[in-house]
Amino acid sequence: MSLPHRQSIAVIGAGSWGTALAKLLAEKGYEVHLWAHRPEHVEAINRDRENKKYLPGFLLNSKVTASSDLRGVVSGKTVVLMVVPSHVYRSVFQSLIPFLGEKCVIVSATKGIENESLMTMSQIMHDVLGKSGKAAKIGVLTGPSFAKEVAAGIPTAVTVAAKTKKQAALIQDIFFTERFRVYTSTDVIGQELGAALKNIVAIAAGICDGLGYGTNTRAALITRGLAEITRLGVKMGANPLTFSGLGGLGDLVLTCTGDLSRNRTVGLKLGQGKKLQAVLAEMEMVAEGVKTTQSAWKLARREGVDMPILEQIHEVLYHDKPCQEAVMSLLTRDQKEEMEF
Repeated sequence: MSLPHRQSIAVIGAGSWGTALAKLLAEKGYEVHLWAHRPEHVEAINRDRENKKYLPGFLLNSKVTASSDLRGVVSGKTVVLMVVPSHVYRSVFQSLIPFLGEKCVIVSATKGIENESLMTMSQIMHDVLGKSGKAAKIGVLTGPSFAKEVAAGIPTAVTVAAKTKKQAALIQDIFFTERFRVYTSTDVIGQELGAALKNIVAIAAGICDGLGYGTNTRAALITRGLAEITRLGVKMGANPLTFSGLGGLGDLVLTCTGDLSRNRTVGLKLGQGKKLQAVLAEMEMVAEGVKTTQSAWKLARREGVDMPILEQIHEVLYHDKPCQEAVMSLLTRDQKEEMEF
């Protein structure tokens, strides 16, 4: 059963993705309270009916109200959508815990792995909720979905995952529209790992494009990147079939090939010879793959999983290894069987 349209939804995070989802939900009929950290950002959104900073060109329905008051946004809501960057996810979630009501549904639409704990976003929420003594139904939303295209109403398909089919179906009902098709899954860890790790492969794809390599190289990179993601996912208990779905291959292809991909853009500029700090300084929005590379690198070592593309991207980002040397390190590795795990 879907959430009654008279109910309101809290969207925590007013970047491009949070704004696009707020727009989608409001146009479906929900009252949406959109939280942004900075009061001046809130004022601009409410005044212009547009998020000119992160999602320019899209007018927001009157049912979207922005606020920097976390208590006011969260209190009384039965659905809370978390769309803040992974590096502030824990602190923001801890801050809103006192305002959560009973039987709340919390959905994460953030793709990343926390650097310090190596937890996914749903694991962070379980950790914080456990320490607080509160309970909530938790789900994740992932899949190939650029914010700008969702805001424009371009047909999109995503996946929501939750612990049970019933919980996943509830979240599916909330988001489903005729142009935003939602599938369900119970493989939460698989969906989250696919969502986070594809950003690293996208940086690699951008580097290859920046170096002037062709589509042969990109296709090989996507395929071998998917093999790495699957190896780690299976080791951590995910269903291998998840990685052939929307949250795996679908999101990976989009992020590695789409011009709207922030992570591919980072790689593209690195491949063209720019330094990482200069690249990041030019960007308004967060490229999650940069921070996720650190946590994924530690995670792969902890789990004893061979991830050579991840290894080389870590060297490029955090040890200033020249991009062409990183490519040669991959090409000159020992010969392998393709399906070797």
